[in-house]
Amino acid sequence: MARRISFVVVPGFEPLDLSGPMSAFHCALETCNAAYEINVVSSTGGAVPGWFNILADTVGPHGANHGDTVIVVGGPEAHEPQREPDTVNLLGSLAASSRRIAGVCTGTFYLAEAGLLDGHRVTTHWRWAPLLQARYPQLSVNSDRIYLNDGKIWTSAGVTAGIDLALALIESDYGSDVSQSVARELVVYHRRPGGQSQFSAILDLAPESDRVRKAIAYARDHLGETLSVESLAEAAHVSSRQFSRVFLKETGETPARAVERIRAEVARPRIEEGYESIELIAHDVGFGDVERMRRTFLRLFGQTPQALRRIARAYAREAALTHQPKLRKRMPVHVA
Repeated sequence: MARRISFVVVPGFEPLDLSGPMSAFHCALETCNAAYEINVVSSTGGAVPGWFNILADTVGPHGANHGDTVIVVGGPEAHEPQREPDTVNLLGSLAASSRRIAGVCTGTFYLAEAGLLDGHRVTTHWRWAPLLQARYPQLSVNSDRIYLNDGKIWTSAGVTAGIDLALALIESDYGSDVSQSVARELVVYHRRPGGQSQFSAILDLAPESDRVRKAIAYARDHLGETLSVESLAEAAHVSSRQFSRVFLKETGETPARAVERIRAEVARPRIEEGYESIELIAHDVGFGDVERMRRTFLRLFGQTPQALRRIARAYAREAALTHQPKLRKRMPVHVA
């Protein structure tokens, strides 16, 4: 029997929040024989305009068959779900008979308004996470997750993170072989861990000049070395005094703080993977010792490296328990 995936959209939805996850499920259906049936639902039915006037052909509430998974799509106005009471009511109806519920980006606001997330850990786009937490204090909002699973509730960060969420759902259904095959077809990473940060230190610094960008690139390629202001200034081809002034003006941080952030960003996925000792990682990325890295992680992530590793292992154990019975299961081809 096919697993019905129902995407719920409202006027002004973000097209990539819909097309990204939908492409993943469709790819699993077409290339891996995964038994999915995909439809798009709205409170009105018919053509629903999204951002950039892209239209989604939808079925209305009476034509929406209650299914396996409900995925709510976000959009620029989704942080005001009170404007869509019919959609909120529709979600309550669909969720009652669904195995799992998911929100992509700000789609989480609709789920929260429907009371479906009370007491759960969730995530959303980092920009809207503080508002989500303030408006719905009964939730536990984590703004530093790409996606997050808590029981039957799945939520993701913004835009492309919806693809990561879809791959995780596919893996939960049919195992890692299928999700990996889908990732290859979509030319995306097979698995960015759900706990991976939404942020990139290098992107967040956003320098304006080529000189500062060259210095940051040099730092990223030489993390294991001593990165003094002098060495970075030399890479930027400016004097040390001028470099420090320009760097602070363009990035809002000192060179030392920026290098520290980049080192932490590179170290974190290696720590969460758990294959190397924390001492080795600290040395390789240039922290020099574990204590210095520990202080940096506490300041940037609010967790020690050891705590982040324990959390990652806990997620891995939970995923293994969820997926193990399904790894060898071959599903029949479904023809809609």
